Amino acid sequence: MTGNIQYRGRFAPSPSGPLHAGSLVAAMASYVHARQHHGAWLLRMEDVDETRTRAGAADNILLTLDALGFEWDGNVIYQSQRKERYAEVLEQLIDAGHAYPCACSRADVAETGRLGSLGWIYPGSCREGIPGGKKARVIRLRTHDEPVRFQDMIAGTQSQRIESEVGDFVIRRADGYTAYQLAVVVDDGDQGITHIVRGEDLLSSTARQIYLQRLLGLPCPEYAHTPLVLDEQGRKLSKQDKAHPVSAGAPLPSLWTAYQFLYKTADEPDLGSVTEFWQWALEQPAATPIASI
Repeated sequence: MTGNIQYRGRFAPSPSGPLHAGSLVAAMASYVHARQHHGAWLLRMEDVDETRTRAGAADNILLTLDALGFEWDGNVIYQSQRKERYAEVLEQLIDAGHAYPCACSRADVAETGRLGSLGWIYPGSCREGIPGGKKARVIRLRTHDEPVRFQDMIAGTQSQRIESEVGDFVIRRADGYTAYQLAVVVDDGDQGITHIVRGEDLLSSTARQIYLQRLLGLPCPEYAHTPLVLDEQGRKLSKQDKAHPVSAGAPLPSLWTAYQFLYKTADEPDLGSVTEFWQWALEQPAATPIASI
């Protein structure tokens, strides 16, 4: 582990396909921030949704990161190996009255709820118990409408009223898998993560995660949400849309492209190896809001 025990960052890709340019940007942003603060950088595979996991994808991501010169601290954590831990925390939330079973499907929520900026808002149909003749499908977290506020290191002051903007949200899915929002909070807490640098597509999830942290008595990390790499249609690059994988055989062009996207550096330095790239990158002064966080 590196020197600063006050800083523990992480990169947590989903092994649903190979590493692509958008994932590399997220990895680089978190890695540079951690190393420039002399902190630890941990690696976690977010494979809690095994229906989306592709065979061999996790190993491919690790090999690509290694070829690109990323050096992580400690062992890689796999969410698929932590099901008992998630179940333990789920029961804790249910026993404390913070979570409850719900019989509503997505179609039910769309029929009875209202549409918000983040999707259909759950109207609380099963808050006081499941209606007669219906069976539990999911477990939801009971929310309130007091604003959850936080200061993002890039996006600035953020606030969300979870009950009115999202509704009581799912923490165990109908297929039995732990929902992302719960799994990521448990993992960050157990790993002692202090700083989370990730893509801005997850900015809208942060208030829900902070709310869960508070219910579980966990410390709240510092957050920074970086701009996304978009395709020609203005959509976020994703494995589902067959984004081109990063080439492990030609690492320097990929590294420089990601660095330039993040830090807007105009002149490409004359670097002959991956080692030289990282020595140069980690010595650069803060030049943009991302580099200076």
